[in-house]
Amino acid sequence: MEQKEIDRINELARKAKTIGLTVEERAEQQQLRDAYREAFRRSLRAQLDNTYVEDEYGNRRKLGDKTARK
Repeated sequence: MEQKEIDRINELARKAKTIGLTVEERAEQQQLRDAYREAFRRSLRAQLDNTYVEDEYGNRRKLGDKTARK
């Protein structure tokens, strides 16, 4: 997500608090927020995919996928 999109999210949030948003602006805000959340999830997933756990013996193993277990 580019900085200009984040700036637009913040601009719309400020406007919503002061004078309110039009229907089109609310839809744009929701779309931008959804895109931001998706970019955040991708970034976090990439970071977790490259995270290792080290046990007391110095053995390193990848942090497993916790979403598959129940």
